[in-house]
Amino acid sequence: MKTLDDLLRQERFSDADIIRLLGLTDPEDCERLRRAAYDLTTRLVGDLVHYRGIIEFSNRCTLNCRYCGIRRDNRALERYDLSLEQLVEGAVWAAENNYGSVCLQAGERRDESFVAFVEDCIREIRARTRSERLPEGASITLSLGEQPLETYARWRAAAGEADCMRYLLRMETTNPEIFARLHPDGFAHEKAYASRIQALRDLRTAGFQVGTGGMIGLPGQTLADLCADIRFYQRMDVDMLGMGPYILSRGGDMLDEGMLEQGPLLQLALNMLAVCRLVLRDVNIAAATALQALAEDGREQGIAHGCNIIMPNITPRPVRKRYQLYDNKPCIDEEPTDCRACLEGRIHRMGRRVGWNQWGCSSHFRRRMNLPVVVLSAIDIADERSGSSLMDIPVQHGSTRMESVSIRNRASLTKS
Repeated sequence: MKTLDDLLRQERFSDADIIRLLGLTDPEDCERLRRAAYDLTTRLVGDLVHYRGIIEFSNRCTLNCRYCGIRRDNRALERYDLSLEQLVEGAVWAAENNYGSVCLQAGERRDESFVAFVEDCIREIRARTRSERLPEGASITLSLGEQPLETYARWRAAAGEADCMRYLLRMETTNPEIFARLHPDGFAHEKAYASRIQALRDLRTAGFQVGTGGMIGLPGQTLADLCADIRFYQRMDVDMLGMGPYILSRGGDMLDEGMLEQGPLLQLALNMLAVCRLVLRDVNIAAATALQALAEDGREQGIAHGCNIIMPNITPRPVRKRYQLYDNKPCIDEEPTDCRACLEGRIHRMGRRVGWNQWGCSSHFRRRMNLPVVVLSAIDIADERSGSSLMDIPVQHGSTRMESVSIRNRASLTKS
């Protein structure tokens, strides 16, 4: 068998290699994986972390995904909608505070009033965020679920000709059986496995930079399933990934199925991020806010494991508590200004810099489009820190004993 160090020096990985790396639990082995992902990020992507100021503008949803706290049948949830002006003001605030990009997220709807509202918001944001620092305005990521190709095309056209539009549509899981369990009987016609894949293809057709991802640690999920997720991301040739640990929601319908214990779940999620960096190499990878629900420095740990995107929440504070997809969502009581200052310091402690006033398009996207690729690492990180090693980055790993995982999930996660 190859040594771990030999395995981490590879550029191509077999399924067996991927499963082995995903299953690492020994602290020294996990640190080697983290270091390899961090170093590869520095070399291929650079030392910049880009902000996507996320605005959760509505928690109304027509779907009933069992894991989700804002699902249609959660009658206890107070629903809200931001006005166009509120949403655009949030985007303008982000641009004025040097964010190069915003992300618009909401529950899933397909009615014409919703489609037209988003279309108008895109036009307004593109027009009102132009400045000397952002001469072409802010870039926009949409996370609004499955839509017809015609809707994707309308939203893309609203932004004009610039390659500033991204779309994040998580596959959730590539295991068809688990996917079906996440969506109740009689509901699959609204959100079917095949339609999810077609929607990702339609996004590419419509001209978006395409992002996807999954939930890590779902009940019944195996390491082989996570490996299959990574292979799917490869086949779809995605430009960016948004993944996070599966965390229960009291507003969902999966409380009886449990979740992995916090330490093992965090380590599994970090392993997945690092392995995705090693396999997919030059894509953008977001450090999900859900990581911070497992550890106070969860997002920083994501950066240390190869992430280069952070999504600070700039939703107006009065409604932020009503957009809880999962329990214990962090940062719901902070003002946007609090998050901006706090995050920059945390990012610097990870040996990274913030990419202010930049769209932060992935190197993968630029190569795919035959555009120039500049790796924005202006400093030698180790030299800048007086010879300190990247191994000195303070990373608190989760529990390394899979025995602490619940019996039901331990069996499924370790069989491969």
